Amino acid sequence: MRSRKCGYCLSSLLIPLALWSIIVNILLYFPNGQTSYASSNKLANYVWYFEGICFSGVMMLVVAAVLLVLENDSKYTCCQSENCSKKYTTLLSMIFSALGIAFSGYCLVISALGLVQGPYCRTLNGWEYAFEDTAGRFLIDSSMWVWCLEPVHGVEWNIILFSILVTLSGLQVIICFIRLVIQLSRILCASYSVIIQPGII
Repeated sequence: MRSRKCGYCLSSLLIPLALWSIIVNILLYFPNGQTSYASSNKLANYVWYFEGICFSGVMMLVVAAVLLVLENDSKYTCCQSENCSKKYTTLLSMIFSALGIAFSGYCLVISALGLVQGPYCRTLNGWEYAFEDTAGRFLIDSSMWVWCLEPVHGVEWNIILFSILVTLSGLQVIICFIRLVIQLSRILCASYSVIIQPGII
């Protein structure tokens, strides 16, 4: 019962994390609140992967909703025996927890790549990835940020939002991994086995 309540709380945490991921990803399309850069396709290419909107956002909301239903205290039966229902519920929880790790992991990787690559901005040489060859050194050397002339404060905008996405998706990975461990502990420690024996149903 305690692990079930813990799983329910963890699943609930995925919802605000997913909503924030959607909001942060949307903000990446509007540096300094301006729409002109998105309409003229002058944004970093990793922004267009929709990692925060689709994967760490909408897909994680679906995962969280399913996990919350599975963790509901109401007696859910998918077959004739309660033991059988627990087996199917455990298997589904494990599958969706693994999907949550995959979805949030995708957002984590893409956001980290976007963070290291840096923004697409106008320099003295025109529009380019000014920090692409710095191996992320610009992240700790703010003196290099003056290379980007436009958008104004575009480097800070890029660093802050991608960093938030990395944090949010990282937390989602951790939560889904903990949930997966909880399900495994139920299999190993509970009185029912996840393997369905013939003749039980």
